[in-house]
Amino acid sequence: MSNHQQLTVIDMGIDTHQEPVVFMREDCPICRAEGFNATSRIAIFYRDKQIVATLNVVTTNVLPVEHIGFSNIALQRLGAVDGVTVAVSHAPLVESISAVRKKIFGHRLNEAELANIIEDVNCHYYRDVEIASFLTICAGNRLDLKEIIDLTRAMVASGKRLIWPEQDRVFDKHCIGGLPGNRTTPIVVAIVSAAGLVIPKTSSRAITSPAGTADTMEVLTTVNLDLHHLQSVVQQTGACLAWGGAVNLSPADDLLIRIERILDLDGEGQLIASVLSKKIAAGATDVVIDIPVGPTAKVRTEANARRLTDLFTQVGDALGIRVRCVITGGSNPVGFGIGPVEEARDVVAVLLGLPDAPRDLRERSLLLSAHLLDMAGGDGLDRATERAEKLLDQGNAWRQFLAIVTAQGGIKTLPDDNKYQHTELVQDSGVVSAIDNRRLARLAKLAGAPEDPGAGLRLYFNVGDRLAAGAKLFTLFSDSKGEKEYAMEFYNTNRDMIVLGQE
Repeated sequence: MSNHQQLTVIDMGIDTHQEPVVFMREDCPICRAEGFNATSRIAIFYRDKQIVATLNVVTTNVLPVEHIGFSNIALQRLGAVDGVTVAVSHAPLVESISAVRKKIFGHRLNEAELANIIEDVNCHYYRDVEIASFLTICAGNRLDLKEIIDLTRAMVASGKRLIWPEQDRVFDKHCIGGLPGNRTTPIVVAIVSAAGLVIPKTSSRAITSPAGTADTMEVLTTVNLDLHHLQSVVQQTGACLAWGGAVNLSPADDLLIRIERILDLDGEGQLIASVLSKKIAAGATDVVIDIPVGPTAKVRTEANARRLTDLFTQVGDALGIRVRCVITGGSNPVGFGIGPVEEARDVVAVLLGLPDAPRDLRERSLLLSAHLLDMAGGDGLDRATERAEKLLDQGNAWRQFLAIVTAQGGIKTLPDDNKYQHTELVQDSGVVSAIDNRRLARLAKLAGAPEDPGAGLRLYFNVGDRLAAGAKLFTLFSDSKGEKEYAMEFYNTNRDMIVLGQE
């Protein structure tokens, strides 16, 4: 690079989330010479590293002459620090964007086009708005079976793959989401690994929910395991409960999930590719998929659930992984806690067999465990259920859970409460007849979950319970007064999210 293309770095201390952003003066000679303007994509070089970032143009009083400002993530990705010199040039042409435009106009994408899109996303060549465009045009059942297979294959290829050479069969489990509090995974993993199945469970953080399995497990133990540590845990215990993003499994999926979370979007084809790419990358051979169905769940009808089941199975067959889908009830939240800490309390209560443990969480965990045990042994669901109950009730699952979290770094003590709480009381007595899962999840998210692990809700009822006036309905937890008030304002204008009627 010639001297006129050199600029000195200033750490602006600005959080631009995961999109690298840099800042240049409006009178910067490089901007004028290269034709850069606000939102231009530029390549930045430092030592042996290169990133592509979005340019923001600032007034002359913000930056000194011949300096370039960096956002936090731009500095991190480039490995640069305040005061070093970098070179800049035009960003490489991202040709796969033309395939996104092709899909916008209703044309199908071939294997090479999808592979190129995912490769460019994985290289951070796409801006957030371009990733959002890709996700949007793939939502609404706009991907056919072949496109979903090709997208899944491309996402697997974007990162590492775990290999378990000593294991003929490796098991996994996933729920497609949509039910607040449905934290069955830690319980299922503990039960089936206590039975001898190998289940290296890597999970995502929340996409559209108040907590993902990784968020909940993080309040109980370390989940950011590197590849060596993850493999060591599985060798010791036959299982793990880790965050998949830390071991670079299908990393393009994590980049897509980040934008899905912002859009509150989880399209059918992308969902299938996301789930199965992570399972294949983790080395799974047999997977159980939980598909809850209900009027306010992610999947609303039995017909849609059956369609998803067919797609999951066909994509799995095409990519060499056995998939069994289990369609479950999705009309109500599961357990009493919503949010990472509160869901962790429910998980521990079920594993310990405490008298006040949520029965619905226990029963759903046993059902999914039985399906995995049946896939492994082929003895039928009844015998598999009996075995799962025995492992849970006799404490084997709890001891196995302790072994897993100890190998991952030890078990953490859950915090007692958050700074701000509000307990809502029942105004008029009645029977709980319906719950809106989506609005209940939003209430917990407005309180601060999952970014604040202690934020969320604790419910004091199940559907069908008769509640007297003045009884506790729920307690809302938040780390700030503003979030608490914001969440309660939402609740007070949406009280029908919990319907109390007469018998």
